[in-house]
Amino acid sequence: MVAIPCTISNNVPGTDFSLGCDTSLNEIADICDRIKQSATGTKRRVFVVETMGGYCGYLATMSGLAGGADQAYIFEEKFGIKDLQEDVAHMTAKIEDGVQRGLVIRNEHANSNYTTDFIYQLFCEEGKGLFSCRKNVLGHMQQGGAPSPFDRNLGTKLATKAVVHLVKQIHENIRADGTVYTNEADTATLLGVVRRVSKFTPVQELAKETDFEHRIPKEEWWLKLRPLLRIMSKHESVYEMQGISVEDIEKDYDSDMG
Repeated sequence: MVAIPCTISNNVPGTDFSLGCDTSLNEIADICDRIKQSATGTKRRVFVVETMGGYCGYLATMSGLAGGADQAYIFEEKFGIKDLQEDVAHMTAKIEDGVQRGLVIRNEHANSNYTTDFIYQLFCEEGKGLFSCRKNVLGHMQQGGAPSPFDRNLGTKLATKAVVHLVKQIHENIRADGTVYTNEADTATLLGVVRRVSKFTPVQELAKETDFEHRIPKEEWWLKLRPLLRIMSKHESVYEMQGISVEDIEKDYDSDMG
C-alpha cells in the first residue's frame, strides 16, 4: 500500500507538501490581492480574512507572508487578548504613519473564543475615527481553480514513484502459488516530499508523529517562518535588544584590572 497525501490543509505527517496545498495557497494569495485592490480608492481600511485548513495554520501563515499580512492567527501559536491589543496598537501606529491598508488573516480553528467575528469587531471598535474594517470568509473558493504547475508536476512524480514501488513490492513478495503476502512495515507507506526528496515512510511510524485529536503533525517545518510575519510588518515586538552591553564589558574590564 502506498498513500499519496492530497489535502489543501497540508496537515499530513511524513511530507512537507501535500497535493492541492500549493493551488489553494495561490488562490488565497490572489483573492487577498483582489481584496486589497478593492480598497485602492478607499483610505485607511483594515481587512480581516478567514482561511480554511482545519487546525493547521499552513495556509494562513504562508498566504500571510505572500500577501504582506500584518498578522496571521493560527492554532499552533497560542495568542490571547494582550496579543490582540498589541496588534491593534501596531495597526493604529502603522496607519497613523501614512499606510492606507492593513491585512489580518485568521485560520478557521485558530481559537474557539477569539473568532473571526470577534477580531473583526475589535478592530472596528478600536479603529473608530482612524480606519474602517471589513471581514471576508473565503470559504470553498480556496478549493477551486485550476491546479498550479507545482501541484501538477508533483502529482505526476508521486504517482510514478508509487506505481514503481508497488510493482517492486509485488515482485519481492510473490509466493509460488501466485499470491502476494507480506506483513513488513515498509510495505504500507506514505509517499511524501521531505526536504525536496521523495520519501516512503511506514504508516506505523507516522502514527507516532501525529496529533490525532487535531489532525496535524506534531512537528511542522513552516512554523520556523512565523517570525518573518512580524519582521516584514515591522511589528515592534520583534525589535528587542540582543547582544553584549558595552557598559557590562567596561564593568567587567574595570573589575579585572582592579
